[in-house]
Amino acid sequence: MSKKVLVILAEGFEEIEAVTPIDVLRRAGLEVTLAGVSGKTITGAHGIKFQADITLDEYKGLPDAIVLPGGLPGAKNLGESKKVAELVKRMNSQKKLVAAICAAPALVLAPAGVLEGKKATCYTGFEKNFPPSVSFSKDRVVVDGNIVTSCGPGSALEFALELVEQLAGKEKAQTLKEGLLVKS
Repeated sequence: MSKKVLVILAEGFEEIEAVTPIDVLRRAGLEVTLAGVSGKTITGAHGIKFQADITLDEYKGLPDAIVLPGGLPGAKNLGESKKVAELVKRMNSQKKLVAAICAAPALVLAPAGVLEGKKATCYTGFEKNFPPSVSFSKDRVVVDGNIVTSCGPGSALEFALELVEQLAGKEKAQTLKEGLLVKS
């Protein structure tokens, strides 16, 4: 049975940071569901319209992982959603994978309190939103326990491959890396 991943999209999300993980996770054989915060049709930061599978309100249960794309105002919109904050906290309390990229670690994970005492990264400049207990890293992808953070659009493929490794294993991630012609 493949693991379930919920990718949450809010108006103004960064398209690269959503499409890349969706594509790579599906290539890995994981069950990926797209959920829109404000509806099923969500427009990205660069005007590309996406059709989500469901609204976040329609999602039932708890996935194995959630992915939160950044971008503005997408990350801000995610951070303002009580439903997103509740899900992030629930996922973290059960040690399920919580992944965020770009501005989302700073605008969604930090306010939800799940980065306390952790090492994390985000888009340059947004680390000012981290509480003092967070150890900011300039690494492109950071894993600290069940939390995976990444710095931005240029790291989306590395981020996605790390999620595959966390959810489907190192061998599957390596096979995908080779197939996608990713240089080590």
